Amino acid sequence: MTRAFLLGSALLALPVSSFAQSEGGDAQALSYGPRPFYLIDKMADSELKSELMSCRGQEPQTTKFSIGHRGAPLMFPEHTVESNRAAAVQGAGILECDVTFTSDEQLVCRHAQNDLHTTTNIVTTDLAETCTTPFTPATEGEDATAECRTSEITLEEFRTLEPKMDAADASATTAEEYVGGTADWRTDLYANGATLMTHAESIALFDELGADFTPELKSPSVEMPMGEFTQEAYAQKMIDEYQDAGIDPSRVWPQSFNLEDVLYWIENEPEFGEQAVFLVEWTEGFDEQDPETWQEDFASLAEQGVNYLAPSLNMLMTVGEDDAITASDYAMAAKEAGLELITWTLERSGPLHEGGGWYYESVNDVIDTDGDYFEVLDVMAQEVGVVGVFSDWPATVTYYANCKGL
Repeated sequence: MTRAFLLGSALLALPVSSFAQSEGGDAQALSYGPRPFYLIDKMADSELKSELMSCRGQEPQTTKFSIGHRGAPLMFPEHTVESNRAAAVQGAGILECDVTFTSDEQLVCRHAQNDLHTTTNIVTTDLAETCTTPFTPATEGEDATAECRTSEITLEEFRTLEPKMDAADASATTAEEYVGGTADWRTDLYANGATLMTHAESIALFDELGADFTPELKSPSVEMPMGEFTQEAYAQKMIDEYQDAGIDPSRVWPQSFNLEDVLYWIENEPEFGEQAVFLVEWTEGFDEQDPETWQEDFASLAEQGVNYLAPSLNMLMTVGEDDAITASDYAMAAKEAGLELITWTLERSGPLHEGGGWYYESVNDVIDTDGDYFEVLDVMAQEVGVVGVFSDWPATVTYYANCKGL
């Protein structure tokens, strides 16, 4: 056994004082599980590592600094009941439903309107005939393809699908093979019998779990308006479902990559708009240290009433002196304009021994071990000053936040 797993086992044996609600109203004890300790063990010796080690006996506490990104999809099928219960048990104080709609204009939780071919078993069912791009097997030199959208099926049909880990086997020659392809650093262990959710059902579940809400209004794949269903009606419908459920607006952080959605909420639903989050991401040509490459006008956003900006991790960090990861000029400029920052997504890149890929675009040269997850998290919290971090495995962020008192 490694020291990390021994520490994890020791922690799991400790009593806890915080609880997440489970089905039927029973309370579930919070748990970090072994992963934070595994990551700490992978860190190079440093003051941060020593501090994190010193917190190994702390009791897990739910924190809004820890945000479940589609639940806990490192190991659970995203946007399922089970994934979000796992995130809540790991101490995520805010949970996410990415919101899209069906052909009968019902809101459901999916990370994209056109993701059903990779997140469900649709290509192996009779509903495969609704796919906008039918499954096409791989041939020599050509990958297998498919595209299936929630906008092509009704809510009743949506409920018949079985969720799975987000993946597809590009070498598949049959539909049954195509629904495989789970990355080797993820698992299908918790996929069996997972449960899809409507947006309204996610509200009820997250409320039961004692968590707050950060729904993201996803860009439609279908041309808008869809019949009489306009973009504005779509944005309003998402807010309506919180009002119908009696949720206080102070518990909701609505998100969108579309600034017009954010401005719509600010103007038409100001109580919700106060915490509306404008999502932005690294695009080709972006340089976190060169303002000439930045698309966002921070002062203008603040003047329009935008209070929260959520850039991807790679935008908020850079490599400084002595090859240390540090806050980027982009991050500091956004903060100076008075914007609160949230970032995404920790634990989405898998093992970091080869640099971490897209999420670490600005610092790949100095990323070489899984322990760097905590190094990056520390920069986000202490130098950038983010108020929340999305993670595919919230226990990591929760452990750090509890140790630091966030």
